[in-house]
Amino acid sequence: MLIKVFGSSVFGVEATTIVVEVNVDKGIGYHLVGLPDNAIKESNYRIAAALQNNGYRIPGKKITINMAPADLRKEGSAYDLTLALGILAASNQIKSEDIEKYLIMGELSLDGSLQPIKGALPIAIKAQEEGFKGFILPNQNAKEAAIVGDLEVYGVENIEEVIAFFDLGKPLERTHVDTRAEFYKRLDFPEFDFSDVKGQESIKRCMEIAAAGGHNIILIGPPGAGKTMLAKRLPSILPPMTLNEALETTKIHSVVGKVKNMGLMSQRPFRNPHHTISSAALVGGGSYPQPGEISLSHNGVLFLDELPEFERRVLEVMRQPMEDREVTIARAKFTVTYPSSFMLVASMNPSPSGYFNDKDAPVSTSSIEMQRYLGKISGPLLDRIDIHIEVTPVPFEKLSDDNKAENSVTIRKRVTRARDIQTKRFAQIENLHYNAQMNTKQIREFCMLNVTSKELLKNAMERLNLSARAYDRILKVSRTIADLERADNISGDHIAEAIQYRSLDREGWLG
Repeated sequence: MLIKVFGSSVFGVEATTIVVEVNVDKGIGYHLVGLPDNAIKESNYRIAAALQNNGYRIPGKKITINMAPADLRKEGSAYDLTLALGILAASNQIKSEDIEKYLIMGELSLDGSLQPIKGALPIAIKAQEEGFKGFILPNQNAKEAAIVGDLEVYGVENIEEVIAFFDLGKPLERTHVDTRAEFYKRLDFPEFDFSDVKGQESIKRCMEIAAAGGHNIILIGPPGAGKTMLAKRLPSILPPMTLNEALETTKIHSVVGKVKNMGLMSQRPFRNPHHTISSAALVGGGSYPQPGEISLSHNGVLFLDELPEFERRVLEVMRQPMEDREVTIARAKFTVTYPSSFMLVASMNPSPSGYFNDKDAPVSTSSIEMQRYLGKISGPLLDRIDIHIEVTPVPFEKLSDDNKAENSVTIRKRVTRARDIQTKRFAQIENLHYNAQMNTKQIREFCMLNVTSKELLKNAMERLNLSARAYDRILKVSRTIADLERADNISGDHIAEAIQYRSLDREGWLG
């Protein structure tokens, strides 16, 4: 008897429906075809034990299973439940009238219980698009899949519940999620808040400007100055994610199995990879490509602590994704594209010892050692970082102050207001949403200077020996400062503040 059961394969951040055709006929043998990987080939052992422990069996006949489309490679253990139900239905051990109306996925344990799967959200979206009545999957993934409101999602603990549903008509409990309510409920409760930061008012101002314009930023300072603490709080002042952004971000995290019982992600992601990370782990890759850290930080923040300690080759692979806001991973037979629109926040010590121009420093560093250390960061990468700011240690008086600083929700209101101004400004320009994305032509159009501001900028560049690349960056940042003040035009004050945020372009830093 031939039975068709439906599963799904995730390719990039999109799912493809897989038709599992199970045919039970006279003879002996178990044949699984359709480019399954080793995890799927081993499934017959898990299925046999799970069925045996729940009062069923794999029939002693010739079983042929085809996973179509047969030219698409399938991987992972998530097809165990799909294959098991196909075998039971094809051997007439259970009824199968409605089995084709459901998409079924799940990894089986030997006792018949189900383990969570990866990619539940993109699979649920595909199931809803293709008109399936419902999606049956492990209970741990049910909340994630139930984000898709028009699809019946049933989370189950073991295979016995699924068998009872199809064979005996015993109803399963549907998982309901009020997506909008869940999303907005968690918006104003960030895990890390700027009110925890003592002192550092000028750095907090700088972070606010970076968030308002989407600018990449690098923090330079000695150990213990608070660089990491400040970076971790940046997502809390970024504008709240829209529902579309939240769905897009959740899909990427779902592919690598990082969502589970979380449901829809409402907080912007913050990724902090170690400096020993490889190129493939950063941008994505593998024989079957998975998203890397830059894609997992999509719509959020990628924090690279101790930037010069990263391998130069690893940092250079970020250059193209930072410009295009997506990363394409090519293999011999296919190409996968992952979105990677993130804010880069980097931190570094000013020298190998961690101290620079400090007479009281416990360890001194020669100028040659310092130049070699800073030279690990390439010019093209530095060219993509708009704001450089020096972070100094907080004095005891500030640390011991009991007064609460301004919280993240208050700062975020100002940031969101500035972003709204930019959204209206760039409404007619495709793929341009905030100031950091402006190219040279758009800078000339939207960052006009009066005579006084031009003269100020000219004098600053000459006196501070600022590089040519600093010019456009200063204009972008000054445009953001003006937006925060709701000013139509850039003034001399805006230019003067933006000039302060180009530390690494000054003489004595990078040469």
